[in-house]
Amino acid sequence: MIFDLPVDQQLFAVFVVTSLIAMLAPGPDMLFVLGCGARGGPRAGLLATAGVATSEAVHITLAAAGLAALFEAAPTVFTVVRVVGGAYLIYLGIRMIRDRGSALDDAPGAGVASGRRAYLQGALTNLINPKMVTFTLAFLPQFVNPALGHVWAQFAVLGVVFIALEFLVDGTVGVLAGRIGGWLRRRRAARRNLDVASGTLFVGLGIRLAVER
Repeated sequence: MIFDLPVDQQLFAVFVVTSLIAMLAPGPDMLFVLGCGARGGPRAGLLATAGVATSEAVHITLAAAGLAALFEAAPTVFTVVRVVGGAYLIYLGIRMIRDRGSALDDAPGAGVASGRRAYLQGALTNLINPKMVTFTLAFLPQFVNPALGHVWAQFAVLGVVFIALEFLVDGTVGVLAGRIGGWLRRRRAARRNLDVASGTLFVGLGIRLAVER
């Protein structure tokens, strides 16, 4: 047990490592925070991160509420979600490898300066992004073990940890936006290698989840 809650410890360890590696790859959220921090300073970067985290909490809550009920009522649905989620993660991994190094060429959020606007736009851009909804539905259930029961509690733990890690990674990017933005733009090889590593991880995880019983 972790924090006295019925979370599968092995799945939890994989979840933490996978989430951290995935968050280190420059994606839409990191790019937005990077743009906000570069234009508006550390405060704007942190508030942009807070906005993204707020919308992530909404995604996770909706996913947990709907999927937890489905899993308990129809266990077969859990298998379907795992297979579909695994296939989606494979797709994401292939996309990351194919498009490696290109994500930072045009960072969003370039015109965002004020802290308030950074927060609101961070929340809005993430909240209305269908890819983030799909990712949340595909990713989190892979680390839930229905056999332990209390599916909602497992979702809650994973959700809190996911948001905390996002704050740690994206918040750091926001505070250090000036240096990090310049460093990544000068080093295409580092960006490509990070995308390839993250994409390979997603493909491997997706294959494992899609074929396991």
